[in-house]
Amino acid sequence: MDKLLIVSQLIDRMNEYLGRVVSWLALVMIAVGTWNVIGRYVGRAIGQNLSSNALLETQWYIFDIIFLVGAAYTLKHHSHVRVDVIQSRLNVKQKALVELLGTALFLIPFSMMIIFYSWGAVSNSWVIREVSPDPGGLPRYPIKALIIVSFVLLIIQGISEIIKNLAIFRDN
Repeated sequence: MDKLLIVSQLIDRMNEYLGRVVSWLALVMIAVGTWNVIGRYVGRAIGQNLSSNALLETQWYIFDIIFLVGAAYTLKHHSHVRVDVIQSRLNVKQKALVELLGTALFLIPFSMMIIFYSWGAVSNSWVIREVSPDPGGLPRYPIKALIIVSFVLLIIQGISEIIKNLAIFRDN
């Protein structure tokens, strides 16, 4: 169990690092969004286009990165939405068992299903080097690849959560 807990710590550190890095992108997203708004109004006033579809899509892509890469970080910190009506009545071992079963029976299979069903669309997007249909739009294939990356990170974090809850359940 000690070796598994070391693996869990390594996974936790990786997702902690990734989560902290992408959290800084929120400032970039706000700056791009602010420029888009200011550029639209100032541009109208001076008769120049100071914004673009690329800047709008950049804002969306940054949000996608924060959401997709941050999902495993959110799981690590137990900050996802949960229904505590039942869990609030459980002791520590029972909570660990519920978390362990929920992760093993729902999170990991669901994440694997998302990877399986999105694989074709993502790989096709890479093959054709998909680009936004909007004038001046950005390439779509890199951001689509983050769907798979996100769910791989969720599976890996789920394994870490299983290890930690197993240790709690076994009193280690």
